[in-house]
Amino acid sequence: MAGDSVVVKTRKFMKNPLLSRRQMIVDIIHPGRANVSKAELQEVVGSMHKTAANLVVLFGFRTKFGGGKSTGFCVIYDSEDALRKFEPKHRLVRLGIETKVERSRKAIKEAKNKGKKVRGTGASIAKHKAKRAANAD
Repeated sequence: MAGDSVVVKTRKFMKNPLLSRRQMIVDIIHPGRANVSKAELQEVVGSMHKTAANLVVLFGFRTKFGGGKSTGFCVIYDSEDALRKFEPKHRLVRLGIETKVERSRKAIKEAKNKGKKVRGTGASIAKHKAKRAANAD
């Protein structure tokens, strides 16, 4: 499996200094393989751009009909602090940087309905009171 060749090409490269990252579309040509793991691609893209593999974030991959080619999105952060600051929680969980908070379906629904009852400026006051109540415990 690992002996099969994989060609990685990037396009639409863009530097994004506001989010301190580089972003691009990644095309992977992988004939004879169903797909390529993101861990393997992180290593390849990281070496292509002379960056550590843990700063490379890959997502949104789609395999073309008939196989052999996949396309997705790649983001390379300048530092781990920027990665933690700008990347959404679910992607940080996938990368293994953060842990997923398990909440029951009932707890999520109760929080949603409680939030519906408070409107306007009272919302910020309610959040403050909830925070203080949580710290008091």
